[in-house]
Amino acid sequence: MSMLRIALALLGIALLPLEAAAWDRGEVDRFASLPRGAPNPEGITVDRHGDLYVSGFAPTNPTGPGKVFVFNREGHLKRVLHVANSSNALLGLGFTAHDELLVIDFGASQVLRVNPHSGASSVFMTVPPPANVHGLNALTFDRRGNVYVSDSFQGTIWVTGPKGGLATVWKSDALLGTSGFPPFGANGLQFNNDESALFVANTGSDTIVRIAKTGSAAGAATVFTNSINGADGLLIDDDDNLWVCANQSNEIVVVDPSGKAIAKLGDFDGVRHGSAVGLLFPASLVRSGGWIYITNLSLDLRPITGQQSVDSQWAAEVTTHTIARIRARLPRR
Repeated sequence: MSMLRIALALLGIALLPLEAAAWDRGEVDRFASLPRGAPNPEGITVDRHGDLYVSGFAPTNPTGPGKVFVFNREGHLKRVLHVANSSNALLGLGFTAHDELLVIDFGASQVLRVNPHSGASSVFMTVPPPANVHGLNALTFDRRGNVYVSDSFQGTIWVTGPKGGLATVWKSDALLGTSGFPPFGANGLQFNNDESALFVANTGSDTIVRIAKTGSAAGAATVFTNSINGADGLLIDDDDNLWVCANQSNEIVVVDPSGKAIAKLGDFDGVRHGSAVGLLFPASLVRSGGWIYITNLSLDLRPITGQQSVDSQWAAEVTTHTIARIRARLPRR
């Protein structure tokens, strides 16, 4: 090939629009703001009326009661639940098939049954002592109504029946623990559509773990895919694609059933007037209607871990926490 033809070929590449080689990250909207001074928003779920419930996580100020914030479909705050007999460090939450609201009390290593109107609570699930070794984080359900809870510190998935009680080990595996950063192993979890496998995000190891399921029993745990930076909350859509919060890269990574990334959505665009613009430490997500709603945890890890992440100083600037949303659709490729 002549030098002229090589030069023209290189010029053609240079003139390609940047969008041709980049992810279409879509638009991130600010759906709602928490009251000023509220704890960091972590877990999120939706009831059958379309109201969103967001848990508050304040691990450096554990004195309760913890708070759950309830927003309507327009993003207006309807009420704040002061969860009775809880710590101030609440994480995953979800509604059972019978409309019971379950909330993980991370600070007390238990799952509470919470009245969604008054905040009154009772203990739904406990784990074997000692409590201070557990890191209960996220929960999900199977079709029979059994409740599965990830334990970030023990590298374990706990299970209990629809009526709760003392949990038993469903699966414990080294792949569910971590020595990485942030120091949380098993985190967000959900079954695929035919319930042949449970998928679990491992935050510190940047992996998604697949646990085979036969009947009600857990099978082998394997690494499904790697390199999701701070894999946190996840959901699985009707096509068995996994939408995963990458809390250390401020994006939602979507992978198909083979483990291949097919979309990277959202980004961080700074802190303005005390609030994150876009995504900052996205922690949990839920689908409702045509939207994916995402909590911006905006957590400064320095007081908790003694180490800094690239976003720690940004998170320290946040004075009003937010919930973001993106369209529940994949961009064209």
